Amino acid sequence: MAGPGGGSNDVQWCFSQVKGAIDDDVAEADIISTVEFNQSGELLATGDKGGRVVIFQQEQESKNKLQCRGEYNVYSTFQSHEPEFDYLKSLEIEEKINKIRWLPQKNAAHFLLSTNDKTIKLWKISERDKRPEGYNLKEEDGQYRDPNTVTTLRVPVFRPMDLMVEASPRRVFANAHTYHINSISVNSDCETYLSADDLRVNLWHLEITDRSFNIVDIKPANMEDLTEVITAAEFHPNQCNTFVYSSSKGTIRLCDMRAAALCDSHAKLFEEPEDPNNRSFFSEIISSISDVKFSHSGRYMMTRDYLSVKIWDLNMESRPVETYQVHEYLRSKLCSLYENDCIFDKFECCWNGNDSVVMTGSYNNFFRMFDRGYQQDMTLEASRENSKPRSVLKPRKVSTGGKRKKDEISVDSLDFNKKILHTAWHPLDNIIAVATTNNLYIFQDKLN
Repeated sequence: MAGPGGGSNDVQWCFSQVKGAIDDDVAEADIISTVEFNQSGELLATGDKGGRVVIFQQEQESKNKLQCRGEYNVYSTFQSHEPEFDYLKSLEIEEKINKIRWLPQKNAAHFLLSTNDKTIKLWKISERDKRPEGYNLKEEDGQYRDPNTVTTLRVPVFRPMDLMVEASPRRVFANAHTYHINSISVNSDCETYLSADDLRVNLWHLEITDRSFNIVDIKPANMEDLTEVITAAEFHPNQCNTFVYSSSKGTIRLCDMRAAALCDSHAKLFEEPEDPNNRSFFSEIISSISDVKFSHSGRYMMTRDYLSVKIWDLNMESRPVETYQVHEYLRSKLCSLYENDCIFDKFECCWNGNDSVVMTGSYNNFFRMFDRGYQQDMTLEASRENSKPRSVLKPRKVSTGGKRKKDEISVDSLDFNKKILHTAWHPLDNIIAVATTNNLYIFQDKLN
């Protein structure tokens, strides 16, 4: 597999760390719901169904030791969202974190956006290792002094203290979405961001919380005429006027905000004609796009549907330039996957640092990598059985019938309760983060 530096197609992945409890009894609140590296890759944030955000920081000492650079330790943990109740609609609003997006760093502090189904929050994460002492009107314990007893003027001084990481909410963006938020994306202008729910996309300014602009609205006048919903949306990485949104019908629309205030008419429509040979009762469900991601270069975009990953060239709308089958062996199992609701699972996908490899998850805690240059693919497993430090991951193979080889796993013995929906790739290095149910696995390439 080619790495961010490119050139090598024989990267070996090895185990670095696993975070989270080992218990088989998993609390619902501990299930990881989103994973995101910041722009430098030094911080890694996860959100869970309990509304918590946990930020891991790359070990400063190990950053320079190539063999240990995939080691991350807890930097900050905070409760981002609490459960709420909508009294008008008699609906519970879950605290589950749907998405986290980092803002580009401008000073010593870090900023991130986190969202649940209805409310987006901007958080500031900052460090403090000094405290002021020597106030004139206040004792060290915080008690106020009688001004009449003050006879000398003291100049407060800063004293060193133990490092403290503070997470403070700076903005709360609420009351703009009728339906559940599925995406947030920060614009390249670093001033605005978008949020998308099932039927609308809104544009926000990071400084303004009481209003947003509706830039896409696909809600029909009569809800009985509804044929598709928005499943994901993202801003272009360097053109601040361009964004895309995907739909449950397998289409991707690219919009240009310079053309009109309301982008209901798209600039480009990316859609692949359906293969009549694969037509079935489940065709529409499995063609629904669960994730869309622009490449770092901005030339391509990747979409993930239930069975495949597709790479689109922004200059060609008629069909994808590359299609990778993630788990084609499940096509014959769609009926049972429909019955156990797994067919509605929303898998995410991600690019490596130089857009040469893409990664996405599958069942049985398998995750897949596709090397675009060498046309190679690999299946790896996130498992505690391979959790010795720097033990090399062995590629896994799924047997689809006939005689099963010794190291293959039968498609009938796959565990559909173990699934990898959320993955993230370090923007500058071969370090990946993979979320199983309540565990976060970190892998890195093995350097000889």
